[in-house]
Amino acid sequence: KKKKKKKGGMEEDDETDERVLDWWSKYFASIETLKEIIRAQEAAQAEAEEKEDLEIAAEAADSRSDDFLLRGSKLKEKSKEKKSSKDKKKGQAADCSEKRPIKPKVDELLVYNKELESEYGSFEDWLHTFNLYRGKAGDDDEHALDDDRIVGRFKGSLCMYKLPLSQEITREAGFDPNMGMFQSIPHNDPINILVRVYVVRATDLHPADINGKADPYIVIKLGKSEIKDKENYISKQLNPVFGKSFDMEATFPMESMLTVSVYDWDLVGTDDLIGETKIDLENRFYSKFRATCGISSNYSVHGYNIWRDPLKPSQILAKLCKDAKIDGPHYGPGGKVKVANRIFTGPTEIEDENGLKKQTEEHLALTVLNHWEEIPRVGCKLVPEHVETRPLLNPDKPGIEQGRIEMWVDMFPMDMPAPGPAIDISPRKPKSFELRVIIWNTDDVILEDDAFMTGEKMSDIYVRGWLKGQQEDKQDTDVHYHSLTGEGNFNWRFVFPFDYLVAEEKIVISKKESMFSWDETEYKIPPRLTLQVWDADHFSADDFLGAIELDLNRFPRGAKTAKQCSIDMIRNEQELPTISIFKQKRVKGWWPFVARDENDEMELTGKVEAELHLVTGEEAEKSAVGLGRNEPDPLEKPNRPDTSLMWFLGPLKSIGYFIWRNYRWLILKTLGLLLLLLMLGLFLYSIPGYLVKKMLGA
Repeated sequence: KKKKKKKGGMEEDDETDERVLDWWSKYFASIETLKEIIRAQEAAQAEAEEKEDLEIAAEAADSRSDDFLLRGSKLKEKSKEKKSSKDKKKGQAADCSEKRPIKPKVDELLVYNKELESEYGSFEDWLHTFNLYRGKAGDDDEHALDDDRIVGRFKGSLCMYKLPLSQEITREAGFDPNMGMFQSIPHNDPINILVRVYVVRATDLHPADINGKADPYIVIKLGKSEIKDKENYISKQLNPVFGKSFDMEATFPMESMLTVSVYDWDLVGTDDLIGETKIDLENRFYSKFRATCGISSNYSVHGYNIWRDPLKPSQILAKLCKDAKIDGPHYGPGGKVKVANRIFTGPTEIEDENGLKKQTEEHLALTVLNHWEEIPRVGCKLVPEHVETRPLLNPDKPGIEQGRIEMWVDMFPMDMPAPGPAIDISPRKPKSFELRVIIWNTDDVILEDDAFMTGEKMSDIYVRGWLKGQQEDKQDTDVHYHSLTGEGNFNWRFVFPFDYLVAEEKIVISKKESMFSWDETEYKIPPRLTLQVWDADHFSADDFLGAIELDLNRFPRGAKTAKQCSIDMIRNEQELPTISIFKQKRVKGWWPFVARDENDEMELTGKVEAELHLVTGEEAEKSAVGLGRNEPDPLEKPNRPDTSLMWFLGPLKSIGYFIWRNYRWLILKTLGLLLLLLMLGLFLYSIPGYLVKKMLGA
């Protein structure tokens, strides 16, 4: 892979390795695009509301009466409040856009956060559906549900037009005078269809069990056929990822109503319906929007974005032109194609699995299909490759959404070339990693206790760490006793194995909720490392001093020295360059410990020098390491000062250290004074003898 340096020092992939890409790569890239669109819509809406509020405030200001002036001031205050909230919303959108990493070059599909029918007018461009009711609704039946009276449906089209028809219509090639305005309508002869249903995931399912969860599985019904995927239920999930495809055969028009249901699996008793969605496949099949198989944005013959329609783009385009009775397509030199007096351009080379380039017309044809709405008279937006989001409803709870399901449907006539195998959308398997964290030193840790003998401020420091979601596997260093400066020396290793989904950036944890649980529940949690510093107490609960939480995908680079480490690394985290341990693999530095004070403000409570090293599960097996300072690959014992020992292990030594540290200047001054007095005494003692000798001339 080629890499480029991003502003802030973070390396991003310029080109994504084709081997690691799959359908989920497209899906997640498309989800990010959908989020960007929603954020842009919210920002535009906030701007429009702000403009409207300013206009209201201006109108209120124009009025000169006291009453209106008073009201105007209130309006202005309200508009100021609204403006601040909207500015905040826009600022958040801007911050999000700044923080978003550079997206790798991945082909995308279109994710609709609604039903496909709502985007394409229920596919009633010519075929309409009318319900047939039993009896006549009288006064007594006012409160009766219309659904109870439905006995069937009538499908057809009603059109009122003036005769004779205009010459523009009658002059067209293949005009049938018996059909009038209904030209080019497909025959309604029975046709056998292969229906391929893809179910990606469900979200926000209504809880079906007393524990507030559900054990969902999929049931597909089409005509007399039914598929129950009961054995693959997902335990205790309200947002299950199914990643399944189901193939069924149907005959139109008799079997055209597809029902996708989500049931709750129960060990005892009958399974409960959570919700279902119904799709009229016949309307889609005969629609001019070509909802049989979505048109991809790019044409490829291999890899994650392989073309899945049995007809190539050039064949689809030729059929559309023939059915619409328009001129084309005419492929010319220089990557040009002409359809109905419109010229489109595009690439003319395609790369096969071996990397060899060949000439092709498929890219040109696909360009026309993606711009089919630009074709005069007959053009319309063809259904793209997509995932639609449909509400799940329960007949027993009418009108109340029971969740949403993301899915799409492909349809292939059986008298056409057979399609290839279904796309593999099975959920990605998490990859095994091991995070090794070495706690080297601490510094400037706040001193919480008073020394027993001397009243000196000190702390018995140790560090605790864990990965979010694995609190029961938390690990502690040994204790650095009697730190008088907040310095602690550890050379202690934590080891955290975990399973990780790279595309979703989530740790996967599977565990039983209780000893009575039948199956393990799967949780997806952001990868966050928590480090805490504590003060150990012998006869009471240990005192919490501070903590830091690092998002392993985006955390500030550690300071090179303890002096450079500050609380600003937490306060200004959004402005600082960030790194990802999944790309950097190994990083060492100083990070601050913080805690909330009495005023709920963040304060610095210490600093930690740590080294983070990420290895894969395979690498961890080949080069194993021990916990703490144990084998294999043991760490050296830290060189701690004598005062780090407990006072009762060396009381005289500790007392001597405390006295010397607190009273050394007084002791030195006293010793100096005593020496001076001693010299003065000696002088006074020897001076008489010296004087006598001088006087006697001795």
